[in-house]
Amino acid sequence: MSPTPAMEESTKQLLRQLATRFETESFMNGDPSWFMHQVRGRTNQEVMGFIAATLSYGSRKQFMPKISLILEASHGEPSDWILRGGYEEAFPSSEKSFYRLYSYARMRSYFEVLRELLCGYGSLGAFAREAVTTRSTADTDVVAVLKALTSYFQRHGLKGIVPLPVSSLCKRPCMWMRWMVRDHSPVDLGLWSHFVDKRNLLIPLDTHVVQMARNLKLIGNQSPTWKTVVSLSQSLSEVFPDDPARGDFALFGYDVMRPTAHNQHETA
Repeated sequence: MSPTPAMEESTKQLLRQLATRFETESFMNGDPSWFMHQVRGRTNQEVMGFIAATLSYGSRKQFMPKISLILEASHGEPSDWILRGGYEEAFPSSEKSFYRLYSYARMRSYFEVLRELLCGYGSLGAFAREAVTTRSTADTDVVAVLKALTSYFQRHGLKGIVPLPVSSLCKRPCMWMRWMVRDHSPVDLGLWSHFVDKRNLLIPLDTHVVQMARNLKLIGNQSPTWKTVVSLSQSLSEVFPDDPARGDFALFGYDVMRPTAHNQHETA
């Protein structure tokens, strides 16, 4: 990968201004982060955020109603709903599509694995903490959690629904980690800020973020890979040294403020 040119000071100032303007409560309007704010308690927020992130691909107009169905079915108590098997009624073992590639049967399997994780660890937060504690020295705390989560689902027979870092862009899990770790935010919850360092967070990369980052010359024109995720996160750490994932709001804002923007914001 060719080195990224040094960022101009005017670009840094623009990104800081956009982050301040767009990291507000109104950002959650039409955004999947909204769902985790509709439930009470850390465990429920972790679970609701995880479910919302899992389904956040494609068109928001299509996946937001699907997440809403789960929120409604759980009556705002997604953790208890999963633990007592409430999903079994809402998700029969049917190959009928629930959302795009996810059939009802696949979603049922997803909830079954999540139930086993919750039974074994008590919460997603406890699972993440153990992943951090036992991580390889080669991995950051963030990457350790992402790898552990993917490995857990794969060991329990469910591949693809929780993408693996390094071999994929891992956009949705990176977004969920931002929600869980970043503190002092009207959007992100910061539930794990005491054991995961937000300086290690990685930018959730989708087609819009790639396009905006290229326009700002933060990344090159190569096809995006995991190295692109790392490179962009490192570039944004020049702007936000203690909180590079704040750049996600800035890039969102840059997209919205473009004269040609249509506010359609698809999520890869």
